[in-house]
Amino acid sequence: MHRLQHDMRGVLFAALCSTLACARGDTSNASAAAHTATAAVAATPSVVTITAKNFSYDAPDTITAGMVSLKLINQGPELHHIQLLRITGGKTYADLAAGLKAMKAEAPMPPWIEVVGGPNSPAPGGEQVITEELTPGAYALVCMIPSADKIPHFAKGMVRSLTVIPATGTVAAAPASDVTVTMTDYAWDVTPAIAAGKHTVKLVNAAAQPHEMFIIQLAAGKTAADFLQWIDTQQGPPPATPMGGTSGLAIGGVAYVPIDLPAGNYALLCFLPDAKDGKLHVEHGMLKPFVVQ
Repeated sequence: MHRLQHDMRGVLFAALCSTLACARGDTSNASAAAHTATAAVAATPSVVTITAKNFSYDAPDTITAGMVSLKLINQGPELHHIQLLRITGGKTYADLAAGLKAMKAEAPMPPWIEVVGGPNSPAPGGEQVITEELTPGAYALVCMIPSADKIPHFAKGMVRSLTVIPATGTVAAAPASDVTVTMTDYAWDVTPAIAAGKHTVKLVNAAAQPHEMFIIQLAAGKTAADFLQWIDTQQGPPPATPMGGTSGLAIGGVAYVPIDLPAGNYALLCFLPDAKDGKLHVEHGMLKPFVVQ
């Protein structure tokens, strides 16, 4: 909200300058101000490419704040995502790294850690892009997914620091979207129904705690329950194909997710631990099968 107010102030300031210039008969200044206002809403989000391997990230050390597209390329043989964490309360990346060593995969985050989304896991060899607004500060890229040995990837070293610096120049606008998915405790509302093909999903977390959106395409004759059983053992061929989505999104958070879904059977799932009892949200019923036609 603060960033939105800042952006609107910039556009209004440019419009005000244009009005004053016209009153003075200064058409060159008016034209420049109008161009600035147009550029402020027309800029395209920058793309930051992050490559996941077993068990590390190749990523830049510093990126610029604002509307950013995070592109995850999974080059590992296992599932990997990016849970982006913002470090607050005067803490540092060293504090986070030390805390992760003592934290279980399903434990809630400490209060000085804010979950900020990130691309959820595509299939090995695949990629996922999400676009979201990042504020300046200290962050970490973390993979919370466990291997078949039940050890989460962050415990195997899959953690990396990231610094987001203040932006200068024009401000990128949010992408246009044609599907809105709203997360609550513990459900999704999808409007309109997703048809086969390419779409951009606007994902909104309207719940009282963070949630993720993990998309899977079910194999023929398989169900979401089959996938949950496979997740527990990771033995044999998976009964579903991961199609990405977003990792944990903060309360009130918004992310934009491009998808390209062929016709078939799908499900949305959330594996985050509940703030009250520690159970996974999928255990609270946050699982939504849907059909794409």
